[in-house]
Amino acid sequence: MDKQPIKLSVLDLVPVYGKADASYALGRAAELAQTAERLGYSRYWVAEHHDMPGLACTSPEVLLAYIGARTKRIRIGSGALLLPHYKPLKVAESFHMLASLYPGRVDLGMGRAPGGTAHVSMALSGNFLENVRQLPESLKSISKLMQGQYEWEGEPVIARPLPSTPPELWMLGTNRRSAAYAAEFGMGYVFGQFMSDMDGEEILSAYRQEFVSSPLCCTPRTIVAIGVICAETEEEAHCLAADSTALFRPEGSLTEPAAFSGSKLLVGRPVDVKTRLEELSLLYGVAEFIVVTMIPDYRKRIRSFELLAKAFWGE
Repeated sequence: MDKQPIKLSVLDLVPVYGKADASYALGRAAELAQTAERLGYSRYWVAEHHDMPGLACTSPEVLLAYIGARTKRIRIGSGALLLPHYKPLKVAESFHMLASLYPGRVDLGMGRAPGGTAHVSMALSGNFLENVRQLPESLKSISKLMQGQYEWEGEPVIARPLPSTPPELWMLGTNRRSAAYAAEFGMGYVFGQFMSDMDGEEILSAYRQEFVSSPLCCTPRTIVAIGVICAETEEEAHCLAADSTALFRPEGSLTEPAAFSGSKLLVGRPVDVKTRLEELSLLYGVAEFIVVTMIPDYRKRIRSFELLAKAFWGE
């Protein structure tokens, strides 16, 4: 692949640190989005989790409406909305509403994880495993709704309001199955490197080889989600990593970030993290990384994003 300028984006789990409450954490989410926009990051996405005391976002579409009103240019999206919990029509309506409010700025990133414990999943949407089994049909319905081609019992159903520019569709995941879904339905694919033990190079290659063009996405599009902690010195960066309290695991638990190493969590001075991202860009054939930074200090977390941006784009 020819070397392309690397784009950086933000994935926010909306952590609730220390003595902060949810209201304060959500305010810091808006601050991070505004900072990311000012620094030149391409996207600001929020994750979805349920009944986790340390995470504040259970409804990405509601938070994105708040974020969109406080930013002007940066793309906003879900990373990921957990589709097995919801009916496709409601998802399409919500993101059409966002895309109508913020034209040309909205991404609908979808995933198939539960986002919480088994009991939480049952309380939210009933038989989660059955809903996962039906995911291919749900993804097909989302695609048709976004194109205005959806029918129910032979009658057309439109996900209104209709935006001038539909949301970009992305599938997020950590393995071949999620990549296969993205390829089959002509969606962009985000590989969750920060929470996967799988071979990202192989998974992304398979996605590109199997990709089927769709009216909403003509060519394969890929992003890698990766954990990053930057500081002025190597020592400080590793101290921040050691102090970090949690990173999300796909099974819904929280685990110490010290367990993450190598390509899962990049820790160090901005110049060193930049070099590693450039190496991964060539290895994976991607030109965009969406960065997760779980430093248990809101000011230092923003500083990490500032240092990373400066390393790539200067002052």
